[in-house]
Amino acid sequence: MDILEILRQDYRNFPKSQTFSAYAEDVYFRDPMTEFRGRDRYERMIGFIQTWFLDPQLDLHQIQQTGADIRTDWTLSWTTPLPWKPRIAIAGWSEMTVNEQGLITSHIDYWHCSRLDVLRQHFSVRKQSA
Repeated sequence: MDILEILRQDYRNFPKSQTFSAYAEDVYFRDPMTEFRGRDRYERMIGFIQTWFLDPQLDLHQIQQTGADIRTDWTLSWTTPLPWKPRIAIAGWSEMTVNEQGLITSHIDYWHCSRLDVLRQHFSVRKQSA
């Protein structure tokens, strides 16, 4: 299975059954909230999402590869385990780089909103249809 098909499958299954072996041991990861190096740290981050977020979903809108560079456009959504259970959504994209062995060595996520916008979603009142 090529890397694009692996990523498509991982997005469909997120956060369960992720193909961590597609990442290099020393993969570099960054998003607007955190930055680290190491596949073990990446696995722990996904495990945190699976454990603490309710109904997480990662919708893949587009995926493209040019040489060693891959870009995915997506929307991540989840329900936060607060008493009022707000549904949160972040649209963004990922830029990944693969090495000669086809392993992801860099994975950087970008958001189309600010961290403050995400925080506001936790406290905004949404009208429910009748």
